[in-house]
Amino acid sequence: MSSRGTTLKPSLHSRSVCNCSARILARTNDKQRKMTTIRPFTCDDLFKINNVNLDPLTETYGLTFYMQYLAHWPEYFLVAESPTGEIVGYIMGKAEGSNENWHGHVTALSVANEYRRLGLAATLMKQLEDISEKKHCFFVDLFVRVSNQVAVTMYEKLGYSVYRRVLEYYSGDVDEDAFDMRKALSRDKEKKSVIPLSHPVRPDELE
Repeated sequence: MSSRGTTLKPSLHSRSVCNCSARILARTNDKQRKMTTIRPFTCDDLFKINNVNLDPLTETYGLTFYMQYLAHWPEYFLVAESPTGEIVGYIMGKAEGSNENWHGHVTALSVANEYRRLGLAATLMKQLEDISEKKHCFFVDLFVRVSNQVAVTMYEKLGYSVYRRVLEYYSGDVDEDAFDMRKALSRDKEKKSVIPLSHPVRPDELE
């Protein structure tokens, strides 16, 4: 004679506690996001972004590289600052190209682990897109590792799509391909800039 396991259903009280906890967490996260300030990057911030760069998928650069961006494209270099003065995220970019290839480019975007899923990345991206709109760019683009599916999905939710695959764009022990993802801006009324290429390209073929 076989016995059948009994499935225990959560009580109304336990479900109520879980729902209450979820609401409290949501309100806390929303409060954190609203209290975070987006402001221009300064030289002093170079010594405060280490905790944001801990993610192994976040590309880090030398001091000279950051300073170059700060000197040439300061409007594209923004940080998210917590109420305690901690840097919890940043975005770095530039405007480049000519004619219909004039575009905004996202060089780096990173948010500290404890401040993720609060909409900070979307807020920083929107700021960069607004700046690119004011510069009359046709589109915004960025490169992301093919293996970083979390980032790819996030960018897709923000309206980006894969324009082309760049072979061995990221160097390392094993070189990795990148997706060049794009989002058309209002100047590109026919969205020609985001029509995907049918073949991959190599880094030396990038415009």
